[in-house]
Formats: sequence, C-alpha cells, structure tokens
Amino acid sequence: MNMAQYKSVFDIIGPVMIGPSSSHTAGAARIGKVVRQIFGEQPEKVDLYLYESFAKTYRGHGTDIALVGGLLDMEPDDERLSDSLKIAHESGMDVAFVPKQEKADHPNSVKIVVKAGNRSMTCTGISVGGGAIQISEINGFKINLDMSTPTYLTVHQDKPGIIAKVTNVLSEHNINISTMTVTRESKGEKAIMIIEVDERVQGLTALLKEIEYIDEVSFFG
Repeated sequence: MNMAQYKSVFDIIGPVMIGPSSSHTAGAARIGKVVRQIFGEQPEKVDLYLYESFAKTYRGHGTDIALVGGLLDMEPDDERLSDSLKIAHESGMDVAFVPKQEKADHPNSVKIVVKAGNRSMTCTGISVGGGAIQISEINGFKINLDMSTPTYLTVHQDKPGIIAKVTNVLSEHNINISTMTVTRESKGEKAIMIIEVDERVQGLTALLKEIEYIDEVSFFG
C-alpha cells in the first residue's frame, strides 16, 4: 500500500458515522453541515436536487436523513441522525427532495437551495468517497472547497484593495497561505475568496469581518 497517497488514517479506515454508506451518509451529512455553516443559520425551507447515485438510492442508503441532519448541524455520528426528518419538521424546516435524471460531474452530487426570510443560497456538494466531500459551487461561483486544511471563506464586494487588505492581516499575524482562490459574479458585484492556511488562528474570523466590504466570513477545519 502506498501510504503517501493518504492524508490521514480516516482515508484508510473511513469515518466514524451512522451507516450504511460513507459516501451516502457520512459524506452527505458533512455536505449538509458545511452548507449550514456557510449559510449561518438554520434554513426555513430546503430544496435538495439529487443526481445519479444519490437520486437512485437516497432513501435506501440514508442520504436523505444524512443531508437533513447536517443541515440541522449534526455530525455524521450523531445518534439523532435517523430522526432528522422528524426533527426538521418539528423545528419548522420545510424539506423537499427532487431526484433528477440529468447527468452530473460526479455520481454522488446534490444541489441544495436553502432559504430563511429574504435570504437564499444555492450550493452544490459532492461526496467523493470515504466521507470526504467537496463543495463545487456556491451561488453560481465555481469553487473547490474540500475542508482538508484550515480554510477561511469570505463573501465580499468586488472592490480594489480587498485582497491586499486580507493578505496584510494574514501577514501581520504570521499566517502562511497554502492556496488562495478568488472568484466573482462580475466586475463590482459579489465575490468569494477561499483561503487555505497552514494552521487555524484564534480570532482571525473576527479580524477579517472588520475589513470594509467583507460581508461574511466562514471557517472550516
């Protein structure tokens, strides 16, 4: 076995989870939880568009309860996961599952549309196997968010100097950037910055939120 290809022991033995499938339950729960974190609150309405393998087996493999459990902020091994649909209903979260026949970039794919009040957000998540996931799109932005390293995600106005201000804050606190991705809707509109760093720094989220024109900051890792 080539051990160099694995990032952690969990890539070999799999995640701690409520069964039956790491891709369809643990991965799905993590997708739901990350979408909940990015959205910042429990949604009032959720539409889940399921593709390929997810669409065919979401009930039998527990993908439905896992996705909803994640959106309720549950971990993949949470004992309440099996009751997530009931808990969602009791908490006022309206959930709809929409199996799709179209092909997707990956067989374990879901597009999640969440709404609360006048806020809404659309995310596409992929369960790549062994409980690992990738968020490939947020509100039309093509991204690659896999949470394998400490990651900060900002939503900001596309203004000159924002990126420089962010990198200055990181430099002042001796934080090393491993990768950085910036994408935007169009010039002057909403933009997203994904910053992967070597280690988590206490208080960095608050510092980034203080920068003018940054609307939201999320941390993963």
